Amino acid sequence: MKWSLTPFALALVSSFSTYVTAQTTNEQIVFDAIHNATTIVGTWATGSRAVVTGAGFANPSNQSFTYPKVTGVSYSFTDDGWYEIARYRFNSNASEPNCITGVIGWVHGKYNLLSNGSIVMTPNGDGYQQIQDPCAAVSNFIENYNETELYQSWRIFTDPVDGFKLHLFQFDGSPVAPQFQISTTPNMLPTRQLRNVTTVLSKRDNGAEGRAFGGWTVAAMGVSTLLATVASLL
Repeated sequence: MKWSLTPFALALVSSFSTYVTAQTTNEQIVFDAIHNATTIVGTWATGSRAVVTGAGFANPSNQSFTYPKVTGVSYSFTDDGWYEIARYRFNSNASEPNCITGVIGWVHGKYNLLSNGSIVMTPNGDGYQQIQDPCAAVSNFIENYNETELYQSWRIFTDPVDGFKLHLFQFDGSPVAPQFQISTTPNMLPTRQLRNVTTVLSKRDNGAEGRAFGGWTVAAMGVSTLLATVASLL
């Protein structure tokens, strides 16, 4: 069956293209000591530094994790455009306090520092996450996690006690927990694709961190709405 876009759907796609172009042509960022006290290259981690990227966190070959003692997040960046993210968190449930969901995830790929001060991270397609929810029909499962993530802005400051501190702001402006530089050399798994994944296009469920059920997703402000609208018109 041959599909074609309606005029309205084409207009939506055109509007999205204009939005993406605008994101890369805004005021040029100045990479100086005021904006960033040091380069973003290296490994960064929150809190107690219990969650750190690299071989001690995830094993993509069998989709397993080494669970840290406490929750946290860690980002690593190379000087040639590669990144890796390790996340471990608990999500509370106000209506059912006993139904606390645990999520642990790993993803890596290429990052791009845009001229307007934002960062786009595009995954390799082999990321995954494990979700444990005691109140769900399936209480423990592993799924693919491969979302292209847009960070609106970032800053690196010098903390008088802990040294360099990285602040990332998600596409909607909400902050990621501050991370401290634990190594100037990135602690990462190999940058090549580390497991085979069937690639499909899916939309984000919400904001900066949603679920992805396939190879990759497009994630930018309003993109999920756009994709859903266009799909409904096909």
